[in-house]
Amino acid sequence: MKFKGSDQYVATDDLMLAVNAAITLKRPLLVKGEPGTGKTMLAEEVAQALNMPLLQWHVKSTTKAQQGLYEYDAVSRLRDSQLGDEKVKDIQNYILRGVLWQAFTAEQPVALLIDEIDKADIEFPNDLLREIDRMEFYVYETRQLIKAKHRPLVFITSNNEKELPDAFLRRCFFHYIKFPEPTTMQKIVDVHFPGIKQELLSAAMRTFFEVRNLPGLKKKPSTSELLDWLRLLVAEDLAPELLASKDDKVVIPPLVGALLKNEQDITLFEKLVFMQSRNR
Repeated sequence: MKFKGSDQYVATDDLMLAVNAAITLKRPLLVKGEPGTGKTMLAEEVAQALNMPLLQWHVKSTTKAQQGLYEYDAVSRLRDSQLGDEKVKDIQNYILRGVLWQAFTAEQPVALLIDEIDKADIEFPNDLLREIDRMEFYVYETRQLIKAKHRPLVFITSNNEKELPDAFLRRCFFHYIKFPEPTTMQKIVDVHFPGIKQELLSAAMRTFFEVRNLPGLKKKPSTSELLDWLRLLVAEDLAPELLASKDDKVVIPPLVGALLKNEQDITLFEKLVFMQSRNR
């Protein structure tokens, strides 16, 4: 079972190597990188390429590790007992299975995505150490030991907002998705816009990397934002000449709100354009 890329996802050689290393080692693949570099999509494409069902756990700031295992709905049981419902006699009716439980008990191997793990509390990764390592956990309310029938292929993504514990890192295979070089970005764009006019694409790519390389940006535009911008340029059928001035000075591109997402960056960009126009 090896991942060799897919038609919808441009995977570099080192990324494919990382996925296959995690499969061989039977360890979670921890993927870091800038937002918008395709970390979440990687799990989706690998699962599809390997013909595996995908279970997704999107972590929030309030998410607790226990929720991935199971939750005991004591409130519903109390309410049902007050109503005289017969099902209160079986506590299993109030055990809500989490994503890890579903992955462990699946009849076939599945891919499991734990998305943006760094959003949660710092104790969140530590609380999953035993379960991810041993592939089992105990349900105290029903006195059950849940063991994985098949070891799931685990993907864990992080935007690097928090440092992850060393003990957790030791249990993962790590890969950092670098921001695509122009040649790789060209391949990504070709997948999404196979019929785009090359003149427009060349002008848009040049402008995009000029904007991205502007020093002092609070949030650099990502791959997903480039694709959104191109989608707008194609929809509006804009001429390539609108993306750059005749003397190749930096100009404010049309629909720049697809690339720059806060007023500080837009102001910085406008100042650069103004300064260059004064120096002509």
